[in-house]
Amino acid sequence: MISSESFAQMALSLPGTESAPHFDRTAFKVIKRRIFATFHEKSNSANLALSLEEQSAFCEYEPQAIYPVPNKWGEKGWTTFDLHKVSKEVLSEALTSAYSEITKHTSK
Repeated sequence: MISSESFAQMALSLPGTESAPHFDRTAFKVIKRRIFATFHEKSNSANLALSLEEQSAFCEYEPQAIYPVPNKWGEKGWTTFDLHKVSKEVLSEALTSAYSEITKHTSK
């Protein structure tokens, strides 16, 4: 299981990131840019902004623990990771992908 502290540490280890409250979650974003991940403490889950191709690959790899957000956001690549079930290695790779996806679309 990945704890809230571990998740925050992993997300904030990416260059130029910060966290802030976001509704009932904690958002992680590239400073002055968009959110690439959110963490929901009650369910110990995270939603990450992936490309549709990355979303498909991660969901196929571990479908019981990784799945599209069940709404329009999921159709745009937002993907839920159950932190009770995913490994740190898989989460680290996904966070890096989400971070890269956001920086790719928001670079100046």
